[in-house]
Amino acid sequence: MFREYLAAAMKRAKYEILSDDSTYYGEIPGFQGVLANAPELEECRNQLEEVLEEWLLFSLSRGLPIPVVDRLDLKFKYPQRVLSTQRIYMTTKTPSHKDPL
Repeated sequence: MFREYLAAAMKRAKYEILSDDSTYYGEIPGFQGVLANAPELEECRNQLEEVLEEWLLFSLSRGLPIPVVDRLDLKFKYPQRVLSTQRIYMTTKTPSHKDPL
């Protein structure tokens, strides 16, 4: 599903040649901050896909909203984390004079 989502999102990518330095600029509408710039179009595509993958993994890990693309939804349900919501107290027994070592 993740690879399908990446491919579908990459189909939405828009590219242009920048007039000031003739490099390629690419972005994906709806994915704020996912952009790339490179001297060759193929390199720009590769960078854009890498940035998209990192953006998705970061967003998923933080529970941030991710756009639905071609009816593909990457919502992730986190399991209930018992240990993060409860404190664990450890007690230690101090040896006394009567306890053998």
